[in-house]
Amino acid sequence: MGLFEVSLIGVGLAMDAASVAMTNGMVYKKLSMGNYISMPLLFGIFQGVMPLIGFYAGTLFAGIIMKYSGIVIFAILAIIGGNMIKESLSKESGAVEIKNLTMTILIFQAIATSIDAFAVGVGFCAICVDILPAVSIIAVITAFMVAGAIAVGKKFGDIFENKAEFLGGIILIIIGVKGLL
Repeated sequence: MGLFEVSLIGVGLAMDAASVAMTNGMVYKKLSMGNYISMPLLFGIFQGVMPLIGFYAGTLFAGIIMKYSGIVIFAILAIIGGNMIKESLSKESGAVEIKNLTMTILIFQAIATSIDAFAVGVGFCAICVDILPAVSIIAVITAFMVAGAIAVGKKFGDIFENKAEFLGGIILIIIGVKGLL
């Protein structure tokens, strides 16, 4: 498998992470410099580590993990998204609460958006892909896409203002439902 094919896989795997990062940019009005750095790093690292784990686990645990991956993705994103919707509806009309994006939320988001990369790693094992360059490419592509998505999300957050948290919650739940399919 060549650089072009691995890059396309990297873009495909990064889509969910970029969507979640865009949502974070919309919802969290005061992202710290640490958030701007840690979000691409965490999403990139998890997108790179999961196929590596899948590669070395091979088919040993693939069936078990993939059997429940959709439910895990849905549960994590539905809980976070549902909480965002609930908080947006409980606020006074026009009031915008400034919330902080915590490392715990970021880690759960990174895990939820990278579970499908495990299956890619199993596939890489089956076709004997040179794994370290492949996962490095996937991680870097994800980090760059997430960094760009944060900026896009910030712009949409400014446009939607207090409706951004509600919209962000809906987006996370939709991504979670996609994990069930």
